[in-house]
Amino acid sequence: MAKFELRLPQMGESVAEATITSWLKEVGESIELDEAVLEIATDKVDSEVPSDVEGVLLEKRFKVDDVAQVGDVLAIIEIEGDETPVSEYRKPKPVSLPQEGAVSQIREELEKVKSTIIAPIPVVSNNQRFYSPLVKNIAQQEGITQVELDGMQGTGKEGRVTKNDILTYIENKKSGFKNTLVVESAKPVITQESKSKQEVVAAPVIVSGEDEIVEMSRMGKIISQHMIGSIQTSAHVQSFIEADVTKIWNWRNKVKDTFEKQEGEKLTFTPIFMEAVAKALRDYPMMNISLDGDKIIKKKDINLGMATALSDGNLIVPVIKNADQLNLVGMTKQVNDLSSRARSNKLNPDDVKEGTYTVTNVGSFGTLMGTPIINQPQVGILALGAIRKVPAVIETPDGDFIGIRHRMFLSHSYDHRVVNGALGGMFVKAVKDYLEDWDSEREF
Repeated sequence: MAKFELRLPQMGESVAEATITSWLKEVGESIELDEAVLEIATDKVDSEVPSDVEGVLLEKRFKVDDVAQVGDVLAIIEIEGDETPVSEYRKPKPVSLPQEGAVSQIREELEKVKSTIIAPIPVVSNNQRFYSPLVKNIAQQEGITQVELDGMQGTGKEGRVTKNDILTYIENKKSGFKNTLVVESAKPVITQESKSKQEVVAAPVIVSGEDEIVEMSRMGKIISQHMIGSIQTSAHVQSFIEADVTKIWNWRNKVKDTFEKQEGEKLTFTPIFMEAVAKALRDYPMMNISLDGDKIIKKKDINLGMATALSDGNLIVPVIKNADQLNLVGMTKQVNDLSSRARSNKLNPDDVKEGTYTVTNVGSFGTLMGTPIINQPQVGILALGAIRKVPAVIETPDGDFIGIRHRMFLSHSYDHRVVNGALGGMFVKAVKDYLEDWDSEREF
């Protein structure tokens, strides 16, 4: 009998870990191919982990509420036969055959090192540095020593070595470029800033006999960590602008019944706003980017995240893929479908992946404006305020006069590391212009 390692799969961009929420199988129970073994939750979505093989659950490596990293072995499954299948996570990369004429050179090189070849020593985490299973696996496969790994510069949280760090190091090593190692990296450098942070201790909370203590939900804890991480990562700056949406208000009232009868969908303001944001992102592609260290990644697709409040008070962000390619009918169908499945907890992992910019509707709760926190690794987020009926100055060729208009605030938060005030302001101004220039005679 052979044993198969069921590992935590990669679940999308920026997702590095997941919380075990429940085991669907017990030790000793049979498992079918593609049958769900356990349920997990990330800061983006709840999901199931299916089995790649048929067999019997032999061992659980994690308990409920434990946090596992991508690539960790979650369970051991006993299967028939003597050959152990390789999971997708550990499948070796295809090897290209050497070109003609290179065989003799390879043989010569092998003879030179033949006498010095030894089995690679596995790298391990230590008190100063933690290495994820993925990083350790890559180091093992590529022959990276413990000394090299300990001396490697990390761009992850608290200086951790990420997958990109070690792959860049390996690529430079193979190409002959000089890699920069941290001297005496095992001894962390404590600056005055980090020292002051270490000395900060939260004041104790005094609880009286009549106070109620409520444990944060699992998703609440994850969201809290995600928000704190965003504040610590990005330099948040806000720009505000007010838009006159009277044309849109009147047009929607005129066509919403016909729209629902013809398309079978309720027409809300959200898809209209999403259409305007997608157009503005097409005009200003440097808002549709992410930042990886000191490298800017310009996204080819415009994928709009749509922050959705859940009944338990938590938040989830399903993503409208290729939003700039949808007409208003297609946008409406996407918005309604994702909103409905989000509130009924039926989203798939793919529904919350690959967002490039996020929109949140704070106005649905009556809020006039807000200062939303950027959804990492994006560089901007737009908050839509409540639509109000207010007196306003209306400019005409015959002069100015006071009239009743429907107006709203747009609040744009952006990462000042890569987005300056001019770009941040021009982008939100473009959204305003698309809303105010609405064609009152347009079809769906």
